[in-house]
Amino acid sequence: MSNEIKLYGWEAKPRDPSVVLGGKKNIRPPEPQTIASTKLPDTPLAKSVLEYAKKELSTETFNHSMRVYYYGTAIHTQQFPDWRFTDETYLLACLLHDIGTTDKNISATKMSFEFYGGLLALELLSKDLHAPIEQAESVAEAVIRHQDIGETGEITTIGLLLQLATIFDNMGGHEELVHKDTIENVTRHFPRNKWSSCFAATIRKENGLKPWAHTTALGEEDFPNGVLNNKLMEPYDQ
Repeated sequence: MSNEIKLYGWEAKPRDPSVVLGGKKNIRPPEPQTIASTKLPDTPLAKSVLEYAKKELSTETFNHSMRVYYYGTAIHTQQFPDWRFTDETYLLACLLHDIGTTDKNISATKMSFEFYGGLLALELLSKDLHAPIEQAESVAEAVIRHQDIGETGEITTIGLLLQLATIFDNMGGHEELVHKDTIENVTRHFPRNKWSSCFAATIRKENGLKPWAHTTALGEEDFPNGVLNNKLMEPYDQ
């Protein structure tokens, strides 16, 4: 296996989470994991993308992106410690996965937001910030496929972790993977600020603008309603 495959999370994993979980709810019971105990990459590339995300994303979407990083890191370290990739690469994917949902970007194209977001991420990382092309492409692939939920085929390691963490924050899916104390700690640092209603509105906005959007594959009503009925996060959704 090439070094780029290991570094940037290209290793193929089953797209169906139940396969990597061996049909169980988790590999081991989750333990509390705080932001203070979790490393946030501070490389020049990570810092540049962090500043870009703060500038381009709404506060609600930026906070969601950071929660996805910390939840995903907890899932990785506690459930799948053998999954290989750099923390920097996963952080970049988290920060950029919803870049296509900004008011400017959602209206700038007829493409589905994940696909356009992947193109934006690729251009930012490879052309503007001169990241290694293998890393930039890994992030772009994860952004494009982060709502490509299914039970067949394969996906990259980074892509699967991004799916697990976004579903956890957006819909309370796979709630047995992250400890409740971790949720409380992360949401104190990055409040949800009524994220469920905010994201449901974004889903409906894109589906209204683009009836062909890939988001409709998750159910034109089922998906936004599932976001709104996120019982796991309801106590923190203030």
